[in-house]
Amino acid sequence: MIALLILFLGVVAGCEKREPRAHAPHHTIVVTTPVQDDVTSIQQYVCQIRSCRHIDMRALESGYLEKIQVSEGQQVAEGDLVFQILPTLFQARYETDVAEVAQVQIELDNTIRLFEKNVVVEREVALIRAKLAKAKAKLDLSKAELNFTSVRAPFSGIIDRFQKQQGSFVDEADVLTTLSDNSTVWVYFNVPEKAYLEYMADMQNPKDQRKIELKLANGSKFDQVGKIGAIEAEFNNQTGNIPFRADFPNPNRLLRHGQTGTILISTVHPNSIVIPQRAVFEILSKRYVYVVDENNIIRQREIVVESELDDIYLIQDGLDVNDKIVLEGTRQVRDGDEVEFEYRAPSTVLVDLKYHAE
Repeated sequence: MIALLILFLGVVAGCEKREPRAHAPHHTIVVTTPVQDDVTSIQQYVCQIRSCRHIDMRALESGYLEKIQVSEGQQVAEGDLVFQILPTLFQARYETDVAEVAQVQIELDNTIRLFEKNVVVEREVALIRAKLAKAKAKLDLSKAELNFTSVRAPFSGIIDRFQKQQGSFVDEADVLTTLSDNSTVWVYFNVPEKAYLEYMADMQNPKDQRKIELKLANGSKFDQVGKIGAIEAEFNNQTGNIPFRADFPNPNRLLRHGQTGTILISTVHPNSIVIPQRAVFEILSKRYVYVVDENNIIRQREIVVESELDDIYLIQDGLDVNDKIVLEGTRQVRDGDEVEFEYRAPSTVLVDLKYHAE
């Protein structure tokens, strides 16, 4: 009996010493608010630079290359003599045909005088006229062949490396050099189908503020702004891309045929709602944020993203600048939790993000 009493008192004493269970502590998280701002998105594409006119200059007749009138890399004007093929044979043919035309002309004049004296019939005059026409046609051909020995620049441009040297024999259609017109350059780059559709949609917007720039191999930007000059007719089925061409004026001839670079297409999104990407989580391909209401209760809210940049989202629907969104601690909370939070101004949160840096 005494033992049972001691056991009962011990149990009661143990119960009196047990502390009541504490309530779960509130979560301390970091929240911020969206910001409304003009945001510039930049799309980058590797590109190839081409002259607006780039041709092979070829020999039009065979013969020995007698003269080279220019230097490699020299700027030439339209019509300038570049190469002279030895014209001796063609000059002789031309002079022979000139003499033949003169001879037939004298023959025609004499025949006409005889016709006027009724010595010959009109048919004789017609035959001599036809003979003269044939001689003149032959002379025109000789003159053209003689002119072909002089290779002239068809437009103003820069002479490339010589493929034949002075004194060498060239055949008809041999490449002598190339000529590049770099006054305007055509810059080719490949655009994915999604970006193509976005570009075509923006073309219908009269307030489109797209800017096209060119970054060179040394990292500097070309000092001229370009424009889209052409879009090719079909997509590449293997890559899903379509080639675009941007045209850039090149007044100082800095850009040359064959260079490479990076096209930068900047698009301004005015008055966009911006939030950091790290505040967003996905469930079944839908995007959500946690919003803290006026009672400090967490609410899960679906958002619609208009555009995605390096580390921010531009929001189309679901948020405004007065909402408080969870920035840090999204994995520590769930819908319906009451939280304590630390507020950070969006200017502090976004200061290090890439969309602020050009």
